[in-house]
Amino acid sequence: MKNSYSNIFAFNKKILNKTIKVLNKGSLVGLPTETVYGLAGNAYSKDAVAKIFQLKGRPKFNPLIVHYHDIQQILGDVVINNNFIKLYKKLCPGPITFILKKNKSSRINSLASAKLQTVAIRFPEHKIVRSILKKINYPLAMPSANISSNVSPVCAQDVHEEFKKKIQLIIDGGRSKIGIESTVIDLTNKPAVLRPGIIDFSKIEKILKLKIKRTSKNLKVKSPGILKKHYSPGIPILINQKKTDNKSAFIYLGNKYKNNKKFFSLSKNSNLKEAASNLYKTFRMIKKKGFKKIQINAIPFKGSGIAINDRIKRAANHK
Repeated sequence: MKNSYSNIFAFNKKILNKTIKVLNKGSLVGLPTETVYGLAGNAYSKDAVAKIFQLKGRPKFNPLIVHYHDIQQILGDVVINNNFIKLYKKLCPGPITFILKKNKSSRINSLASAKLQTVAIRFPEHKIVRSILKKINYPLAMPSANISSNVSPVCAQDVHEEFKKKIQLIIDGGRSKIGIESTVIDLTNKPAVLRPGIIDFSKIEKILKLKIKRTSKNLKVKSPGILKKHYSPGIPILINQKKTDNKSAFIYLGNKYKNNKKFFSLSKNSNLKEAASNLYKTFRMIKKKGFKKIQINAIPFKGSGIAINDRIKRAANHK
């Protein structure tokens, strides 16, 4: 069934089969995940991977996350270790990406891993993408379905706005539940979180029973989402703002400012998980309303607030 957007489809068995045919041909599709919507292609196909980089305008040194259905599918592609197994058992499928060493016999196209000896892999939780991964015999390279450095998409219409009809098929799986990208953890040496997400550091430390480094200051770009400029709505953003300048859109937590069209609350009851899920949707809404600048009130640096602060800091970087 189509809606008013001619390349957005509701999910059913017929669309599942059509999606698989499109992917098998080396073409790209827009798919829902629990974090954000992804631009998916066969990770083993040179053509499909090249199309992802081309369509997004993505720099070739920035690797893609490769998505699998389960642990059985990864054995030929990556070298697994005990820390990975512990985290996989507790957190997968879910919003966490692992950086692992690439297996010498791996079929992942070298462009997908930015010609590194490591691969970023994830096991998404969303039922639609899982049903597709279960039916195909290759993993999906799937970065967020947006032009490089733009705000990530959290619904099918966002994907259409980014690419119009440059992709023939976008599956509507509702709004992404989490609304920000996965936590990325490098497990190739001493575990280090390269990108914070909705999964708390403390939860990872508890599972691994060790202290985790919190850094993105790695010399090589091993992971997506750690470039200085990212997640940008295309207008200037000022962070940690105490009061409004009365012209800009003002983003905050809580319910302090009522009935004012310039104020946007990420969560009326200051729930940080809810705030994270509303962040990109709010960025897009503000841009559509024609504001020229965004001010953001200080967001607590705890729990999901760590990931929110990471995203808004990168979105505010104009370099």
